Amino acid sequence: MNALAQLGMVSGLPRDNQTVASNTSHEEVCKDYFIERDGERFAGHHLLIDFWDATNLDDPAAIDATLCEAAVTAGATILHSHFHHFTPNGGVSGVIVLAESHISIHTWPERNFAAVDVFMCGACDPNLTIPVMQRLFQAGRVVSDEVRRGREKISPAG
Repeated sequence: MNALAQLGMVSGLPRDNQTVASNTSHEEVCKDYFIERDGERFAGHHLLIDFWDATNLDDPAAIDATLCEAAVTAGATILHSHFHHFTPNGGVSGVIVLAESHISIHTWPERNFAAVDVFMCGACDPNLTIPVMQRLFQAGRVVSDEVRRGREKISPAG
């Protein structure tokens, strides 16, 4: 096993969700995961979530488990996760790599603050991640902003 694999930075062999069956049509292989809504086509929803007056910000294992649960709750496919615990303040930085994009976090326990990015394409609902994370962080205030990434105008028919 190489050094990166020991650090959890490579995912090893491809997952089944990346394998194409021999009887799969070209249209199925080339499926477009862009979303169409409100007269726009876009790559995905990117939520920027701030958890203020939060707790449990210094436990990488609990944060990893919670973010993985949040990803699955939102309908995403987990490919890999990696977290780092900082000293002396105990902050945690990490990422869950998803087939549909990613969830990343950085915590500041000394400020009772966590910043989380949730970017998902396709049929996933990133808003479903918030209550899962809130169970762990017990934040006094949660602020969320949404950005539609890769926005395109949809041409009117005619």
